Amino acid sequence: MADKLVTIAKFADYIKADLAKQLLDDFGIESVVTGQNAANVYSVPAFAEASLQTFESQAEQALKILESHRGQEQ
Repeated sequence: MADKLVTIAKFADYIKADLAKQLLDDFGIESVVTGQNAANVYSVPAFAEASLQTFESQAEQALKILESHRGQEQ
């Protein structure tokens, strides 16, 4: 059975979503940011939300990484 993508975080700011993706990349976890083009076009938060997704098999590890780095952003 193929590993499916799951959403592990949502961001109102697509730049923060990209930074989170880069952090996961640094740990060898593949992820994608979806909705970033909508965030560029719309200023309404309901339309501008960017989602960070990873494979279901890596979701738990990815969440731990994101949580351990929360608050360390500059």
